[in-house]
Amino acid sequence: MTFSFKLHATDGAARMGVIHTPRGEIATPAFMPVGTAGAVKAMFPEDVAATGAHIILGNTYHLMLRPGAERVAALGGLHKFMNWPRPILTDSGGFQVMSLSSLRKLTEEGVSFQSHIDGSKHMLSPERSIEIQCLLGADIQMQLDECPAIPIAQDKAAESMRLSLRWAERSKRAFAEKSKPGQALFGIVQGANYEDLRRESLSRLMEIDFPGYSIGGLAVGEGREEMFRVLDFTTPVMDADKPRYLMGVGKPADIVGAVARGVDMFDCVLPTRAGRHGQAWTPDGPITLTNARFAGDETPLDPDSSCPASRDYSKAYLHHLFKAGEYLGPMLLSWHNLHYYQQLMDGLRAAIAERRLSDFVGEFRARTGETVL
Repeated sequence: MTFSFKLHATDGAARMGVIHTPRGEIATPAFMPVGTAGAVKAMFPEDVAATGAHIILGNTYHLMLRPGAERVAALGGLHKFMNWPRPILTDSGGFQVMSLSSLRKLTEEGVSFQSHIDGSKHMLSPERSIEIQCLLGADIQMQLDECPAIPIAQDKAAESMRLSLRWAERSKRAFAEKSKPGQALFGIVQGANYEDLRRESLSRLMEIDFPGYSIGGLAVGEGREEMFRVLDFTTPVMDADKPRYLMGVGKPADIVGAVARGVDMFDCVLPTRAGRHGQAWTPDGPITLTNARFAGDETPLDPDSSCPASRDYSKAYLHHLFKAGEYLGPMLLSWHNLHYYQQLMDGLRAAIAERRLSDFVGEFRARTGETVL
């Protein structure tokens, strides 16, 4: 089977469809739990799958440094290594490398950097990034790009975006040489918050021709309103027949608003990170279980949930686990949060299919108080 995307329904700009890969189907809109170093933190792989996740994300930067892409390949690839038989998407490693600031140097060739683990020196070029992702065996891979922070001057944003375009061409050539049948490479749209630069980036990427396109350079501190403004002028000119992936997003309100603007795929560390710090996401917004008011609360997070973490433990018990420093607390809240996120995606897909997304958004806004449109 080859990689493909089939659009099944639309409601306004929102889309519902299926990505087909040799390792299984991915219903969209899709949320991908983040498995940074070959594990979704505090979760068993089978429990991640039980939440409804069809795909997870692996981190090229972390896996190339430890245990090393060649070692993972020798051990049968990332799917076997971490016992996840479903699709895996990997980022290019570029975002983490770019964030090292004083530990890295950017050139036309790529990015040279020092490991944050042991100080060892490495070069991440477009070709090496693709080689690593192919060694890991990722089903969906990302081109290497530069991700500058917002705000940035327009001339600097243009220079960065055009470097990413040159790297996109090199990434595609390397992918053609090293990939296996059924794998896919996505191009990444850059251009900061400038409409003309985003359009130039997207136009050139579509000329290069990728089976999917990522929207990069957002969720980097610009705020929700600005992110939505950029999506408002970006998604309408994206290829309607290919999946659209908003990288590193986000909070539930970010996802709902981006789905309404035509985005198909998301990833974020938030559900598990929040879970490790005592925060549970619910249909009425987040709650912090470490607060004293939950010490005597006998109710579960969701008595009607199919998720044991949501249904079978009281808020008082969860509060106790965090106060006692028991790691079961972060495990249960991470499980609950991932299940909530997948429930949210189920609800969005059903609403789009039934052409009632505006009602769904209205109810979400009423319960959470969040503005998404």
